Amino acid sequence: MPEFAPEEPGPDEAGTDLVVVTGLSGGGRSTVARALENVGFYVVDNLPQALMLDMAQLAFEAGGAARRTAMVLDVRSRAFSTDLGGAVRALKERGFHPRVVFVDADDEVLIRRFESVRRSHPLQGDGRLADGIAAERKLLEEAREQADVIIDTSHLNVNQLRRRVEELFGGEDARKLRITVLSFGFKYGLPPDADYVMDARFLPNPFWVPELREHTGLEESVSGYVLGQDGAGDFVRTYAELIASTASGFEREGKRYLTVAVGCTGGKHRSVALAEELTSRLRDLRLSALASHRDLGRE
Repeated sequence: MPEFAPEEPGPDEAGTDLVVVTGLSGGGRSTVARALENVGFYVVDNLPQALMLDMAQLAFEAGGAARRTAMVLDVRSRAFSTDLGGAVRALKERGFHPRVVFVDADDEVLIRRFESVRRSHPLQGDGRLADGIAAERKLLEEAREQADVIIDTSHLNVNQLRRRVEELFGGEDARKLRITVLSFGFKYGLPPDADYVMDARFLPNPFWVPELREHTGLEESVSGYVLGQDGAGDFVRTYAELIASTASGFEREGKRYLTVAVGCTGGKHRSVALAEELTSRLRDLRLSALASHRDLGRE
C-alpha cells in the first residue's frame, strides 16, 4: 500500500492572484484590463473558458510577475460558454481563489457607445443593436450573479473607471474586505451593485439654503451643515457599527467587495457629506474603505 504524503498547500496559498474579468461588450472591459496591468497584473485578453485552468496553472508554475494574472473573457471567443461558474469551481478545486469582476452598463449607455464608434454589436447579427445587447445580457445573466464585484460604468468616464479598478486591486492586502461608500442621487436611479442602501433624504436639504446651493458635500460649509442636523451623527454611527459587525462574516464567506450606497435627491450635498463621514468612521474601525461619488457634478 502506498504511503500518503502530507497535503501540499494549494497553488493560491503560494501567492497566485487570479482575476477573471467578464461583462457586457462596450461596458469597459478593455479599460479594466489596462488598469489591472497598471497595478502589476499580467493580462490575457479574449481567453476561452476552456483554457482558464491551464492558464492559471501556467501562471503558478511561471512564478514572478505571472503570479498576478487577469483573464479577460469575451463572447466573441468561439469557445465562450455560459458556464463561468463551472470554470471558476474547477479553479477552486485546484486550489486557486479567483476574483470575478463583471463590467456592466445601462442599455442606453451601451447603445450610445456603440453608435459613437460606428460598429455593430458582436451578437447583433442582422437585427438591431438593442437585440445584440439583450442577447448578450441574457447569455451573461448567470455570470453576473456569480461575480465577486460588479462595476457599473454607466456614469464613469475612462479615468474614473481606471481609478476604481486600481483602488480595488492595487496596493492593499487583496484578501481583506474592501468597502466602497458610494454617494448617489435617487433621481438618477439606484446603483445596481449596492449591497447596502442608505437614504439620507430625511435630513434637511442644503439645496434650499441659498448660500449652500452651489457648493457640494465635499466642502466644509455643506458637510458641517449636514452633519450638524439632528440624527445625522447617530445615522452614520449606526451604519458604521452595522458594517463593522458584518465585515468579518463577509470575509469568512469569501466576499471581498462591499458597496454601501448613500443616496439623497441629487447626489450633490447630503449623500456626499455622509459618504465621506462614513468612510472616515470605517477607516477608524480599521476597515478598508474608500469614498466614491457617482452623481457629483451632474447638476
